[in-house]
Amino acid sequence: MAQPIVKYTLNKRGQVPSWIDTGSDSFAGQHGISGNKDGCIPRYESPQDTIWIGLATGDVDSDGTPDSYVGSITTKTALTTYLKTVGNTVKYKTVTATVTGIQTATTVGLATVWNNTEDYQGGLSTTTTTKHTVAGVGTVATISTSGVTKVVTVVDTTTGSSISTVSNPVTVDAASTLSGVSTSVGIVTTTDSSSGLAVTTTTTTDTTSFTYTDVTTSSSTSTSETTTDGVTTRTDTVTTSETGNYETTYDYAAESTRLWDIYTAKNS
Repeated sequence: MAQPIVKYTLNKRGQVPSWIDTGSDSFAGQHGISGNKDGCIPRYESPQDTIWIGLATGDVDSDGTPDSYVGSITTKTALTTYLKTVGNTVKYKTVTATVTGIQTATTVGLATVWNNTEDYQGGLSTTTTTKHTVAGVGTVATISTSGVTKVVTVVDTTTGSSISTVSNPVTVDAASTLSGVSTSVGIVTTTDSSSGLAVTTTTTTDTTSFTYTDVTTSSSTSTSETTTDGVTTRTDTVTTSETGNYETTYDYAAESTRLWDIYTAKNS
């Protein structure tokens, strides 16, 4: 009995079909992609709208297959081609987190000074190292998002107008970009409860789209104390690290080999 590589969906109850091998020495639920085409009547309805690949528990029956069976992949070349089709559609990339910057600040002083920070009179000294930087392999990943950067509110009554402006400018690093501003306007008319006069409030909102580099900053603090002749000195070291996510081309050949090796082992 062979165990082929198959393309399949969940069953109508949203469960993995019983004929998919989910054992630890197999693979299932890999490389999911929508089975429907944009702009077309859906071929697959939820929860069966995602196509996965995995190992079946037995041969495909030539007399018929369940509705969760989509097809089989019979050669390694076909497997590689399928992976590339999925990857090109969903934009596969290999993302590697890389520490790109590190810096330490060491502060030293008597414990009595550390313990009297509310009435600090001096006595702590800090030494900061030069920031050490390295470049990751590939292209630093960027994230696209947007934020409300300006809100102008105009309140009109029969006796006059008032204007309120709130600005929240977006600050991005040199490697990031501001890509555009969209404006929306909302108008609400109400009646003042005390005067009975109409009040029109016009709110104009600017939303700025931007990208920024996928870099995070973290810090950790270590503390040590030494005592000599009854005098205790405390040392605090703060280490600040920058970690960037770097993107490289997805290795389809390696992934194809990994899956094909599992298939070969199960069928040997």
